[in-house]
Amino acid sequence: MAKLTLADLKKLRDDKKKEIVKRDSDGKTTQIIIGMGTCGIAAGAKDAFGAFLDEIEALGLGGEVTVTQTGCMGLCYAEPTVEVISPDMPAIVYGNVKGALAKRIVKEHIVDKKIIGDNVFGKPMADIVK
Repeated sequence: MAKLTLADLKKLRDDKKKEIVKRDSDGKTTQIIIGMGTCGIAAGAKDAFGAFLDEIEALGLGGEVTVTQTGCMGLCYAEPTVEVISPDMPAIVYGNVKGALAKRIVKEHIVDKKIIGDNVFGKPMADIVK
């Protein structure tokens, strides 16, 4: 492995700071929580996590949306699972979230405020109970 220069180390530090800011929830209104238990990881949760981060960055939503991880959500048959908590909407758990669906969730659920009904696996009726 080649030696790192001071400039290389500074660039690495700056890149990692940008990644950490994406997970910081201070002042952000929307949360995306990805199930990263062993079942979720085996089903592709890491790829979904990356797709969420990429789409949020592409749409300039980093100041509003935080992406975090949790353990197993108990819906192993529907992994990878993702909970989305957004203002003025019920908390929703989406299942079978691959990269393309992750991008749809950002565009349709977070930006357009529409629930993607064919992938809802939990908490879909919170708004009806009110």
